[in-house]
Amino acid sequence: MAEEDVFKALADPTRRRILDELVERDGQTLFEICTRLATKYGLGLTRQAIGQHLVVLESAGLVRSRRQGRYKFHDLNTEPLELIVTRWLRPDPPESTP
Repeated sequence: MAEEDVFKALADPTRRRILDELVERDGQTLFEICTRLATKYGLGLTRQAIGQHLVVLESAGLVRSRRQGRYKFHDLNTEPLELIVTRWLRPDPPESTP
């Protein structure tokens, strides 16, 4: 997972909406995600299109999937975002020079 992959994944508004939905309720199937996007945002994308967005999010490490029986559940993973944010946040202010 590279930082570029994370930024690429976040650049698309549909992928950001998918992440928003996983924040609200983690562990959704593809069908559930499609239903929530159609209901909440009026997105009429196919399951295949949403599945492709999920592949990009998984490649960036922002989504993890797990199988239980016939179902594949998708969970949000915030670790890649945390790594990027902490890169720019400094725990201590820089020392001032006279």
